[in-house]
Amino acid sequence: MPNWLLPENIADVLPSEARKIEELRRALLDKFRLFGYELVMPPMLEYVDSLMPVVDHEMDLRMFKLVDQLSGRTMGLRADMTTQVARIDAHLLNRASITRLCYAGSVLHTRPSGLHATREPLQIGAEIYGHAGLEADAEIQGLALAALRLAGLSSVRMDLCHAGILRAVLASDAQAARHETAIVSLMRAKDLPELQVLTASFAAPVRAALLALPTLYGDISVIDRARALLPKEAQISQALDDLALLAKLAGEASVTIDLADLSGYQYESGAMFSLYVPGLPNAVARGGRYDHVGEAFGRARPATGFSMDLRELARLLPAAMPVSAIRAPWGREPELINFIAELREAGEVVIQALPGHESEQQEFDCDRMIVSDQGKFIIKKLR
Repeated sequence: MPNWLLPENIADVLPSEARKIEELRRALLDKFRLFGYELVMPPMLEYVDSLMPVVDHEMDLRMFKLVDQLSGRTMGLRADMTTQVARIDAHLLNRASITRLCYAGSVLHTRPSGLHATREPLQIGAEIYGHAGLEADAEIQGLALAALRLAGLSSVRMDLCHAGILRAVLASDAQAARHETAIVSLMRAKDLPELQVLTASFAAPVRAALLALPTLYGDISVIDRARALLPKEAQISQALDDLALLAKLAGEASVTIDLADLSGYQYESGAMFSLYVPGLPNAVARGGRYDHVGEAFGRARPATGFSMDLRELARLLPAAMPVSAIRAPWGREPELINFIAELREAGEVVIQALPGHESEQQEFDCDRMIVSDQGKFIIKKLR
């Protein structure tokens, strides 16, 4: 096998695409900072117990693992950064106040999430810790929508769900609770026939609620249908009230309620959202509340946040246009060196042509050049 071949679903990012991704990363992190989010940089490698503080079979399958030769413990290459940031908040920063953190970095997956998906997504996201109210959920939702607007994406659809609804349904039937993992899997697949088989021996009210959840999909009127079909319990009523308010705060995004969209259910504890845009079959961003993850790090903190894959997001944007640049002749004259330095200090791209390669510009569009005119170096337009 040629030594230049890369593993399946692993790819180099070439100059024009890399520039597009990097410019988007910088713009989004700057936007997050304007909202008061502080940047953190977790390590790529941690002990598995830290990367997966709650039981998550799906995450366990997605994570590359290896044995640490120093400690003998099992380590993992992160497949998600959310729990890392929760660890930083709970254990390292240890603040009593509200904390807003953001991050950007590569994660690795054992298998691609879709047909053409990379196994090395570039994850970017933001999290709020320390506020249990719906105000934090609304801020995170608004920030995720602002990030997509900054990227130039419109026609955004937001799917809303709530992890507390299924948990409230299962809490009243011990037999149903024992099958929680299988139920979540069938809910995600909208596999109603198999769900009917699995729930055949459950208590009648619980079975009726579980069979109703996959059908509770559609516009905001789904919330009223859910009130009629689901058990009249305080936790369920409050969850539906939360979804109704978050739907109102979605701005220009169209809102869909999907009470069986349980991606991330293993550690989510409240309202969850997924954002979809034309051109991508999968969600471009996912977020939600996960109040109990911090317990594994010795300090429970209310938490909510979102993340997205920059590489997927950049694929939706127009191709990067060539960068305007100035071509400079090769030379070591002090006047030329100083002139080039001043231009670069002012933010201009100046490419000093090496002898014999004067016309090679790669992704740069040299629309000007430095020439000598009566003993002085000046800039001349080429067109």
